[in-house]
Amino acid sequence: MQRQLFRLSSLVLITTALLSQSTQAQQDVAFANGVPVAPTGLAAIKLGAGPWTYPTGEGMNIKVEVVARDIEYPMSMAFTPAGELLLVTRKGMLYSIANGKATAITGGPASVFAGESGGLGTVHGYIDIALHPDFAKNQWVYISYTKPSAEVGGRGGIAIGRGQLKNGKLENFADIWDSKGKVSGVTRLAFAKDGNLFVTTNGSDPQDLNTLGGKVLRLKDDGSVPSDNPYVGTPNTRPEVYSWGHRSALGLAVHPKTGALWESENGPNGGDELNVIKPKANYGWPKVSLGRDYKGPWQSEGPNHLGYEPPVVYWVPAIAVSGLLFYTGDALSKWKGDVFVGSLRTGEIPGTGHVERILLNEKMEELRRESLLTDLHQRVRDVRQGPDGFIYVATEQKDGAILRIMPAK
Repeated sequence: MQRQLFRLSSLVLITTALLSQSTQAQQDVAFANGVPVAPTGLAAIKLGAGPWTYPTGEGMNIKVEVVARDIEYPMSMAFTPAGELLLVTRKGMLYSIANGKATAITGGPASVFAGESGGLGTVHGYIDIALHPDFAKNQWVYISYTKPSAEVGGRGGIAIGRGQLKNGKLENFADIWDSKGKVSGVTRLAFAKDGNLFVTTNGSDPQDLNTLGGKVLRLKDDGSVPSDNPYVGTPNTRPEVYSWGHRSALGLAVHPKTGALWESENGPNGGDELNVIKPKANYGWPKVSLGRDYKGPWQSEGPNHLGYEPPVVYWVPAIAVSGLLFYTGDALSKWKGDVFVGSLRTGEIPGTGHVERILLNEKMEELRRESLLTDLHQRVRDVRQGPDGFIYVATEQKDGAILRIMPAK
């Protein structure tokens, strides 16, 4: 009996010591505004001259070259039918990119810009750019941007406007939709095959159908509400709403074959998502998430989406998933049909952004994924396919660049 008591007491002492050591082994991490302060040792690595050559997981070598550099905070790209590359930036600039140079296009709206990329409380001037499906006929260019707003003391709210691109200028620019300061953050745009415009919103109250925040909206090309929107005529519901329960959508694209709308969405500390957007579907934020709160606890009580629309692909840890592309070209033939997303940073560590490729089967189920360009240490904000079949990458840095991924000869 005494021997058993001795063994039991020894076990308690050992367990207590191990727990004490475990507790003492953890670091005290500095927080700012409820978010752990991340190290910046990798964030200051400059983009080299290039080009760079890489082997890839599908047995296809690629070359990456710099198309243009030293552009402050690139945000989004679009190619005209003639092959002109248009770019908008966080500082509220619209550029045409050609021959390694960025030429400013005038005529865009005034916008609000503040903060450093990746920091808390940043405000983006120009956010996204999209071309009207009949651009070749009407030259309409759409820009989502942060508009100075008296309703929120001048801090700015999201608006969407359009102008006609003629002779290197944006003419007749006018807003088609204005949140009146009720939505801020990032707003992405994508035209559906029927010509209607999908719009993502960040913000509060994603579970309230009578607000604009945390939703995917569906508008006509002039900003009005389509009569066949799913909530038209529903009491206490915004008629623009198409889906809800979203956190922070940084990518939006229409599948080239199915016409389905896909969205890439940031979780908190983990739980980034790639979603297929369905009318009236609730994607759960903030009630469900596969990520943790920035202070450490799980965001939701259980790791499931029971009763809510689940993601097709998710990331733990988070990669700060951004731009979204379905690759349809022949130039990079072994990637045809794959999904590409940008990453601003991985695991909450600045300087760890990259491009990520996801292979899906015919049922849109994930088979494998691959990280690309990790050694460049860039914040990748957007990925687009060019008319040449190459993939173009916008790096959202103060000394940002446009990169081009092509086959290596």
